[in-house]
Amino acid sequence: MKRQFSIGLDFGTESGRAILVDVACGALVASSVYEYRFGVIDERLPGSKRIPLEPQWALQDPLDYLRTVQKTIPELLRKGKVKAEDVIGIGIDFTSCTVLPALSDGVPLCTLPQYRNSPHAWVKLWKHHGAQRDADKMNALALERREPFILRYGQKISSEWMFPKLLQILREDPQVARTMAIFIEAQDWVVWQLTGREKRSACAAGYKALWSRRDGFPPSAFLDTLRSGLSKIISEKIGNSFAAPGTRAGGLTPAWAHKTGLRTGTSVSVAIIDAHSAVLGLGVSDPNELVLCMGTSTCHLLLSRREQLVEGICGVVEDGILPGYYGYEAGQAAVGDLFAWQVKSGWGAPSSKKKNLERFSALERSASAVHPGESGLVALDWWNGNRSILSDARLSGAIIGYTLNTKPHEVYRTLMESTALGTLKIIEEFERQKIPIRKLHATGGLAERSPLLLQIYADVTGRNIDVTLFPHLCALGAAILGAVGAGAKYSSSSFLEIVLKMTQNLPRKYYKPDPQNHRIYRVLYGHYSRLHDYFGRGQNKVMQELKMLKGRWRKTR
Repeated sequence: MKRQFSIGLDFGTESGRAILVDVACGALVASSVYEYRFGVIDERLPGSKRIPLEPQWALQDPLDYLRTVQKTIPELLRKGKVKAEDVIGIGIDFTSCTVLPALSDGVPLCTLPQYRNSPHAWVKLWKHHGAQRDADKMNALALERREPFILRYGQKISSEWMFPKLLQILREDPQVARTMAIFIEAQDWVVWQLTGREKRSACAAGYKALWSRRDGFPPSAFLDTLRSGLSKIISEKIGNSFAAPGTRAGGLTPAWAHKTGLRTGTSVSVAIIDAHSAVLGLGVSDPNELVLCMGTSTCHLLLSRREQLVEGICGVVEDGILPGYYGYEAGQAAVGDLFAWQVKSGWGAPSSKKKNLERFSALERSASAVHPGESGLVALDWWNGNRSILSDARLSGAIIGYTLNTKPHEVYRTLMESTALGTLKIIEEFERQKIPIRKLHATGGLAERSPLLLQIYADVTGRNIDVTLFPHLCALGAAILGAVGAGAKYSSSSFLEIVLKMTQNLPRKYYKPDPQNHRIYRVLYGHYSRLHDYFGRGQNKVMQELKMLKGRWRKTR
């Protein structure tokens, strides 16, 4: 039988990755990475005027996504020595909620000369937190009206999601609001560019836009109370049609076939959120196994046969990851970003990329020699706000226990421990709601590169951790969707069978908790929990007020 291949495109925070895999077994044939030209735009807009951005903003250039496609796919074909006619499908995963305003033909507003200096015309990256005011307003109104939809999201709407970002544009830039005909997830925009058809993902809509397959969007009465005419704006600029990931969105246009070297009409599947794609890439199909997708942030994904309301989760969506299951999502907004913070901006760190990598390695080696509790430090992992379970982007980080003898590698280990303690907080909230966590899976760059971090997670949680040693798990999940959308056939050709077939040979590594370390970490977890509630649940608003003060000063410069 002739070999067939699929392509997985994985769009991350700093770069885009592409892989070519054998559909019959999921074997990696070739990979390619494109570092975004503009990366994360969080201080000033690109261009001659260099317009300054306010605190908590994070933007991107949508053309970086198209450059990723154009640069990586030809390289895959060249490296893999694969003919275009043997590639049956393309799948896409993306950081979310990452959204942009566009004209009716899909042209992003930020690419128009008259809008290059308008911050609201650019892509709002997932970690854009400038819409917290709008999220607060939505939360207050939903709780006041006792809206049932908010229960699916842990009774908290995040400023990272679609509606707060839309409301911020409507409130702060009426000109952009009037000009945009479309407000769309970047993942759906890329599918649109490749196929010429606007086909939006039910995964992104369910987790990030408050949509459900049974009820649709929140009721018009709620939306129009929030802002007059909002339900009409949503209907016109977002729409009400969403398709499941893996559904065929369309075929590659002649223009993109020429740019990539693929055949016109090559199947392109409806996209999925990146962390959710990792669940497919891992081959996880059993309920109550928690997947940690560890990168700049961490997403926690869980499959379950039943729907249960859990505080602070980012959403529970029917068929949101795999057909026949409810998919739960929780998360931590700073993990890899947190470790990079210490290397890039703390302790007199060097600036070159090579020296930063050397410093990561040196810190990891030194931190490995520190025993749990030996540093006398405990930290809160909120450097980029708290996503779960408090859902408050205004919270910030804290380290308790500094002395004049504190060493850089002790701080580095403490930051690692803080993210593990935050994950344990999320696990215990699931279990408090009678959703047991039987096993942990870890994936992503951090899981592959840092054995120390994974051992800390095992010791803190007291659970075994299964790490799949595949360099691009999210992209593999996307490639699986590419195969599903193209109609790849097995004996029964079911979605689940294709997932299991394409992940059956993945190499794995296991981490087991050390009982003595776990006992010490239970003590540290008690301190973490007290700090968590003191700063996050009580009347203490010092973190929020300090951010407000910082914002006032930044606006004057």
